[in-house]
Amino acid sequence: MTQPPSSQSPLSTREVPSSFADNQAYFDESRWQKFTRRLKEEPLIPLGCAVTCWALWGATKSIRSGDSYNAQRMFRMRLYGQFFTIVAMVTGSFYYNSDRILRKEYEEILKERKAIDKRNAWIRELEARDAEERDWREKVKEVTRKRQEEEDVARRKEEAKVGGGVVTKAVKGLRGKLVGDGDGDGGGKP
Repeated sequence: MTQPPSSQSPLSTREVPSSFADNQAYFDESRWQKFTRRLKEEPLIPLGCAVTCWALWGATKSIRSGDSYNAQRMFRMRLYGQFFTIVAMVTGSFYYNSDRILRKEYEEILKERKAIDKRNAWIRELEARDAEERDWREKVKEVTRKRQEEEDVARRKEEAKVGGGVVTKAVKGLRGKLVGDGDGDGGGKP
């Protein structure tokens, strides 16, 4: 559930409408809550609708019974009820216009805030994934380096047991030929 906004919006320099700050139910309301709130705000509209329906029902009943005078009277009542409902709607729309504008502003600010929160959460998730991948790559490099070192150490030990590797013998032979003793061991002794 969202909290009422503070007096200063982090998204803009404008103030968040303060008329909503003390009414938490105004922020997150279900369809039924919105319906009941609108009924309380404009109670004359449902009253006009009820009068219109009652007049139609009365006109239908009068027509079936054959009472044309009462049917005409109910049709006039229906027109008055419809006129009353339309006047109530227009008057209510002018009276509650400022509240509706504030409500739309609040909903836009809330929508922007949710979009920014969603974007920030996604960025945090991507950063966490990048950090995990970097750590994993570093571990793989470390394991690969250790394995290479172990293989080098094992190869050197093997070469030391055998008396040197092929390359070592070749280097000793070349060294011996360069020095000129001819035996190829590079020691320089006759």
